[in-house]
Amino acid sequence: MSTANPKANRPENKIWKVALAGFGTVGRSVAKILVERTNVARGGAPVRLTHICNRNVARKKVDWLPPDVVWTENIDDILSSDADILVEVIGGLHPTEDWVRRALASGKSVVTANKQLIAHCGPELASLARQMNAHLEFGASVAGGVPVISGLHQGLAGDELFKIHGILNGTCNYILTQIESNGVPFTTALREAQKLGFAEADPTEDIDGLDARAKLAILIRAGLHCNVAADSIVARSISLIDAIDFEYANQLGCTIRQIARAQLKADTLFASVQPSLVQLSSPLARVEGSQNLVMATGTYGGETVFGGHGAGGHPTAVAVVSDILAIAHAKQSGSNRPGDNAENPQPLEKTPILTADFTTRHYLRFMVKDRPGIIASLAAILATSGINIDAVLQKPGCSKSPLPFLITLDECKASLVDQALKQIDSLEFMVQHCLHMPIL
Repeated sequence: MSTANPKANRPENKIWKVALAGFGTVGRSVAKILVERTNVARGGAPVRLTHICNRNVARKKVDWLPPDVVWTENIDDILSSDADILVEVIGGLHPTEDWVRRALASGKSVVTANKQLIAHCGPELASLARQMNAHLEFGASVAGGVPVISGLHQGLAGDELFKIHGILNGTCNYILTQIESNGVPFTTALREAQKLGFAEADPTEDIDGLDARAKLAILIRAGLHCNVAADSIVARSISLIDAIDFEYANQLGCTIRQIARAQLKADTLFASVQPSLVQLSSPLARVEGSQNLVMATGTYGGETVFGGHGAGGHPTAVAVVSDILAIAHAKQSGSNRPGDNAENPQPLEKTPILTADFTTRHYLRFMVKDRPGIIASLAAILATSGINIDAVLQKPGCSKSPLPFLITLDECKASLVDQALKQIDSLEFMVQHCLHMPIL
């Protein structure tokens, strides 16, 4: 019988060295937390920042970091160093995918806040991490400082989740709540978001739903154990929404939010990112400004809500540092398995049929050149498509050039509505494409 002590080879007195790639808003916050909390890691696993890689380091250097921190503009200096953990907070796929692959291949663990990287390459990178006995953690890639990834992997591991939906993009939520609160046009709310730094100069990723769908793909893998390419998820823009839509929504007991949602039914996964009407009584309706909220529904535990600040240097950095400490603690305790956030410990079991064809009630807002017979023309097309009208609303006193009015529909498949709108949008009296949103 062996008398070897399994604790004997554990690096119980080791200080885990951290290399930081990226020294922007999030990177600076990560560095500050690491410096100020050097020896406060949980489980007695201290970590220390040893390297920083960034362009133009001469301009980036700060006097509050220890003098022995190595600054470099060459990622090879980090990849060939004795750093144990690479923290990637640059974003994008290039060159970060190559850097992360090389770091994992060399046996270094990786913490990233990069949603696009995890959405597109997560399973492959997780597999590489397992092969190299390394860790891949990405808790900051979805909802910033909200611990939704760890919550799905740990807190809800005993449940069988079948539905995840929420508000995953703070920029869109800020714009929509500005339109709602101040009655301003979309373009005005967008300019204000850009002025305050909530929106980029090119806001396409946010307003067209591309950012949120990358995050949704990660949540689908983490919570529903399904492998889905982010690019295959339907995403629709919030750019057609105007103040009049919030007035109409309020009459229906609703407000408007950009909702990312996924629901698994047998071998079919329903998923989309789009502006939607949500009931005023829903937690989603109370999310304002740049906050995020995720609701996960399970067979046994029912609905669980995760909420908080989804962006910003400090909230995101908290999630990053939490992942660093989780890796250090796992290695300190001799755990050889990947961390709890490293995709799923079990292989992804499902590659379901993907569709955005939810069955729900629908909101159709039209902008038309007013004339007799418009409602009759619309009703005829909808009836031919097998769609039943629920109500017609028109705000009294509205300008008739163009005239905004609303039709709500009874429950039906989204595909039926989309087919009908192809005919409707070509009608001579239409001033712009119909705004189509589900009523959740």
